[in-house]
Amino acid sequence: MSRRKRRTARPSHDRWLVSYADFITLLFAFFVVMYSTAQVDKKKVNRLSTAIQVAFQQLGAYPTADLSSTVPVEQVVAISQTASATALPASENAPDLSDLRTDLAQALAPEISRGEVALLNGRDGLVISLREAGFFDSGSAGVKAGSQPAFSRMAMLLGASQYIIRIEGHTDNVRIHNTQYTSNWELSTARSTEMIRLLIVKYGLAPQRLSASGYGEYHPIASNGTAAGRALNRRVDVVVLGKHEPQPAQDHGPDSVR
Repeated sequence: MSRRKRRTARPSHDRWLVSYADFITLLFAFFVVMYSTAQVDKKKVNRLSTAIQVAFQQLGAYPTADLSSTVPVEQVVAISQTASATALPASENAPDLSDLRTDLAQALAPEISRGEVALLNGRDGLVISLREAGFFDSGSAGVKAGSQPAFSRMAMLLGASQYIIRIEGHTDNVRIHNTQYTSNWELSTARSTEMIRLLIVKYGLAPQRLSASGYGEYHPIASNGTAAGRALNRRVDVVVLGKHEPQPAQDHGPDSVR
């Protein structure tokens, strides 16, 4: 009898295809999940950036016209961080300036809506931030003739409030080039002292209530790396402090001198 020859089964070398196909399927699913997550986050970031822009427009810290075009998220975040550092809540000992802020918001509503004025609660009190674009010509310390009505409305309210007022001049980091001022320090200080002169001479505010300072480019509220940021940094801040309490007059007669 002839013996049947047993056929020995050869081992399959294609089993790796099953594992490979599973790996490719899992990798595809992973990238699909990552892509969908990225799209959701992008929408959330866009909604957040729009909300921040709207909030700053209402405060007058961001130009209204910029909302029509998409502003880079990095720029909005930078502005929000610097502005929040400037607009800190008032301390416990600070005076209640809510009524004055309400009156100023009503009186300066057109300028606030155009982004020429911002009202902020600063470290020391209420800050009325006057943008250069609305109140000053570039490189000049004189208040624009067209902004005199707004300045007058502000001055009348400040004159009636009897608060101590500090005028702070600020610039961007672009070096000034004209024959009148040789540095941003001079320009920022000149704008502060010019505003004090107007408040005293034209609106009758007591000199004892006023002080001036110039900070140049060293106290920015936005990045100087963009044109929009530099425009925000070019400003004069009118800081409303506590009530003015006149000091009693000292006797400087002959008996007081040794």
